[in-house]
Amino acid sequence: MKQVEDCAGMMDLIGEAGMLPLLAGSVPGFSADEMVVPECRYVRLDDGGWDWPLWDWKGPLVTEGGFAYGKFFAGKAGFVTMEWWPDLCNWRRSRYPVPDEDTVEGAILEVLQTCGNMITRDLRSACGFDGPKLRSRFDSYVTRLQMACRVVTEDFVYPTDKYGNRYGWGWALLNTPEHLFGHDACSCPRTPAESRDRLLTHLRELLPQATERQLDRLLG
Repeated sequence: MKQVEDCAGMMDLIGEAGMLPLLAGSVPGFSADEMVVPECRYVRLDDGGWDWPLWDWKGPLVTEGGFAYGKFFAGKAGFVTMEWWPDLCNWRRSRYPVPDEDTVEGAILEVLQTCGNMITRDLRSACGFDGPKLRSRFDSYVTRLQMACRVVTEDFVYPTDKYGNRYGWGWALLNTPEHLFGHDACSCPRTPAESRDRLLTHLRELLPQATERQLDRLLG
């Protein structure tokens, strides 16, 4: 695959691949960060700041490209097209049962289903995880829900300074895929095993250099 130079090119690449991790993972070379030109990767600036064009593309890729985005690949973030989302959703949900209502994961889902989209910070507070030492614990629950294809990132929200310039890494605006894409987009006529076989066949064709173990890790 040729190296990508802009957001439009990355949008096309994800559309062709069907799914793509954001950062390097189990399959070497198979990530957005490894497929962009060097100028679009992370760089530390002399003034202490940073520049990372690929990071800035995440929002437009999700909102304009119509891709599902979340920590879908071994707990790492990535994109999935609507063509492949029903099968990934079908397979993963068979692996991660619906959480009980009295669990933290169940509470997270209930808040999102009731209130709609929320940035991570507000969702954490709504679920009673206000302490600074509780952040990583809460994030692990959200990651598990994303791996289960029950929570996705709708967009990214950035704070701004007094001049209106945004700064920081941004906050993920979380939602349920049913709210964001509709129930039909999360339904699949195949069994979970059939969905996995379909996904695996696609990935084998897309990544002939990958081992079965690498693909298994990618699919989860």
